[in-house]
Amino acid sequence: MDSYLFNNHINVARSFKAEGNKLKALQFYKKAYKLEEGRHDIELLLDMALLYHELEQIDLAEEKYREVLKIDDKEERAYYGLGTLYDEDGFFEEAKEYYKKAIKLNKNYDKAYFFLANIYDEEGEKEKAIELYKKVLEINPKDLWANANIACIMEEVGRLKEAEKNNNSALDIEPNQFRILFNMGVVQKGLGNNEKAKEYYKKSIESNPNFPYSHLNLGVIYREANNYKKAIEIISNGIKENKDQGFLYYNRACFYALIGELEKALDDIIKSVELDGFFVEYMKKDKELDVIRNLPRYKEKFK
Repeated sequence: MDSYLFNNHINVARSFKAEGNKLKALQFYKKAYKLEEGRHDIELLLDMALLYHELEQIDLAEEKYREVLKIDDKEERAYYGLGTLYDEDGFFEEAKEYYKKAIKLNKNYDKAYFFLANIYDEEGEKEKAIELYKKVLEINPKDLWANANIACIMEEVGRLKEAEKNNNSALDIEPNQFRILFNMGVVQKGLGNNEKAKEYYKKSIESNPNFPYSHLNLGVIYREANNYKKAIEIISNGIKENKDQGFLYYNRACFYALIGELEKALDDIIKSVELDGFFVEYMKKDKELDVIRNLPRYKEKFK
């Protein structure tokens, strides 16, 4: 009878989870856990740990992972789960140790390699991160974000042709992913292929017009070619889609200043400062804005 109830509670919980009703799912997981069988069932404990994590009840998630390890101290999924908890809370050394334990138990644990690589990347150990991302790709060549992330690191360290290769692999998997299209634009610009860079930035904007950096980088290419009006047009379109991004107004101000439209430049400076106070001091040192500092309205606003 208990076994029947246990399986029924589990099935109902998973059904609610699939529907997105996490609290109802947890209610039935708890019912299963109260039964004798539940306290020794690793799959139930892992399901509960994952759900507690999703509900941001971190202490309870950790408790369940540790219950798993009391039953089986070689359960790599529990070590990986603990790693994700410590990772999210910023305890990176502890997270690394848990990921490494998961990998020691399962040499093909691609997710553990992935998040371990991410920590090393954040800590500035780029070569170590590259090595670990490559391990992910040995296990799963079709991992979208392993390809994308390694490409970003390759671009940072100046290995642009390798970055291009991994971005191409990522785009083979998901051709319209706006961040990867943006990253490919950055790589092509670094390689000196400005026309290709423009095409990738345009594709990124088509895929997601609410990603402001694509508008900015595309505008900057035209600004560097002294095509200020086109640069202003692009940034203006970016502002229509991203009205809360101060850096877009600031850059457009610089472009307006370069063509002598000083009042428009000042309007954008004021707007950028309203959105982000960082620009107050920054603009005072920006030589491109020297021409607007003598405007009476500038002196009134920023004296």
